[in-house]
Amino acid sequence: MKHHPWIFSGAISRIEPRFAAGDWADVFTSDGRFIAHGWYDEKSHIILHLLSWDEDETMSGKFVQKLAKTSIARRDGMLGEDGTNALRLIHGEADFLPGVAVDIYAGIARIVISSRFGDHFLQDIVRAVQEEIDPERIEAVVDRSYASAENLKAYRRIFINGEEMEKDESFADHLFLEDHLLYSLEQGNVQKSGFYCDQRENRKIAEGYAEGRNVLDLFSYTGGFTLHVLRGGCKSVKAVDSSESALQALMEQVKLNENHGNIPKGSSDRLSAEMADCFEYIRSINENEYDMMILDPPKLAKTKSALENALRAYKDLNRVAMMKIRDGGIIFTFSCSGAVSREDFRMMLGWAAKDAGAEVQILNTLSAGPDHPIRLSFPESEYLKGYAIRVLK
Repeated sequence: MKHHPWIFSGAISRIEPRFAAGDWADVFTSDGRFIAHGWYDEKSHIILHLLSWDEDETMSGKFVQKLAKTSIARRDGMLGEDGTNALRLIHGEADFLPGVAVDIYAGIARIVISSRFGDHFLQDIVRAVQEEIDPERIEAVVDRSYASAENLKAYRRIFINGEEMEKDESFADHLFLEDHLLYSLEQGNVQKSGFYCDQRENRKIAEGYAEGRNVLDLFSYTGGFTLHVLRGGCKSVKAVDSSESALQALMEQVKLNENHGNIPKGSSDRLSAEMADCFEYIRSINENEYDMMILDPPKLAKTKSALENALRAYKDLNRVAMMKIRDGGIIFTFSCSGAVSREDFRMMLGWAAKDAGAEVQILNTLSAGPDHPIRLSFPESEYLKGYAIRVLK
């Protein structure tokens, strides 16, 4: 598609002059016509990122700062809506900054780097974030799932007023709001940025289905969906995750919101939590035990080469869920794998339903919110896709 930003080595006929270190590069057709300005780095698994199709653009760190500031400005007015002070400010290639994600949590900004480009221009991104929103603190981490492919060492760097700190001056109990619910920002070596802002709209939708239901929240992490179904009046909710620390944070956040009156009194009594492998756990539950399930697994396909195995795992998870859930039950099911298209995911659900001997009705088509825009020239930016389905047996 026109303006797709990724170029792999097989698409490059020659490099003149030859260079190995990361640097700006102009890209031309075989007959010498200008295509784009890009960033070339042989150590990256994507050797060339295209960033501007304007031949007159001057490429520099200042240009990167401009891209970052423009991205943040596009979110103007989103922060503070609906009792929310957590938001994605920069969404990688969808905002023309490859491998760079920036989230803000009530004064704490977190930058997640998943490309050598993002690592190289980190100081410029920090400067842009500081100048645009003036956060109390900026934290930068390398996405562990991309560190090896990008030849990057994992790190966690702290910036105060734009200046890097030699020591991490830890903060405690930093709270932020999403949809009038309180969350404590996870510290240390966290998953991604420590919270998943992309599910904000979907959590609200799930809340609307929860009343009177027994809910299973698989891959619950720190409890975004759990809090919403409790507020929505579920009869009970079982949260399951492989991380003990995430479940501990979940339990504490339920108590926190109960104490603040954000969820009904007695919510803690309707909640149980268990540390387990979710793919195995769902096989162990009794049929008809739950009439609502939330399936939000981690990324199963990081690349196209992993697509077949990922679809097999998604199908197995959803097939078992369809077999176990009560007749007429609701399943919220997701994939956050960019390599899995929405068409792939929907077809997978059809085959899962066939093997489970069930009919499925799609009630809601689910995606990330407007702070996670989908760039049409970069289909991979629609990484989060999901459905709310009713299972009929």
